[in-house]
Amino acid sequence: MARMDPEARRARISDAARAVVLRQGLARTTVRDIAAEMGTSPGLVHHYVGSMDELLSEVFEAVAREGIEGTRAAMRSAGSPARQLRAFLATALRPGHGSSFQLWLDAWAEASRRPDLGATSRRLNIEWQQILAEVIEEGVSTGDFSCADPDGTAWRIMSLLDGLVLQLVAHDVAIGRDEVRSWVAGFAEHELSLEPGTLEGTDEEPPSPSRLHVAPSSHRPTASTKNEAVS
Repeated sequence: MARMDPEARRARISDAARAVVLRQGLARTTVRDIAAEMGTSPGLVHHYVGSMDELLSEVFEAVAREGIEGTRAAMRSAGSPARQLRAFLATALRPGHGSSFQLWLDAWAEASRRPDLGATSRRLNIEWQQILAEVIEEGVSTGDFSCADPDGTAWRIMSLLDGLVLQLVAHDVAIGRDEVRSWVAGFAEHELSLEPGTLEGTDEEPPSPSRLHVAPSSHRPTASTKNEAVS
């Protein structure tokens, strides 16, 4: 590897870690894998990285942050609170390529074993919930929604969506994307006292992927881990 300043080298390690993680998941990524991706030795990676937990947390947050910012942008441009919720569901269930949700599943599975990753996933999960809570509160203030507990409602919608998308990712022959969107939209309509069909409109779907980006992938989440410190 060519000589470079420490900041640039650390950034290159992060880029290599991201490539490996997106290809084979958080649990299966090792120092040796990252070094091989860079064409260098595991010792160099260890020199610039405090721990694998720290590095994997950094990679996960970078990918998740792209989803958060993309979804926020899509919702800002949507208009009314109801259209913002429709935009949220559109990004949540957009078909295509990628492995964003598989990465979230990995993070949840690894959270109890990796403190940094666990703290990051909890913080970002709360941020996703707050996106929904904010638009629900806006809808209540404008009279579009009727909801006595925006915070609790946001958690219930998030929990249903996460659970159904988990089924969609792990068992895609059991339920389909359209069914998931219809069920979550119907549940949200009930929670917010909306007319049936309000959230199942056909607005043009925003271009940015979200954390729940559903896509075919050879990687499936696993709770198994490999030794992270390979000499």
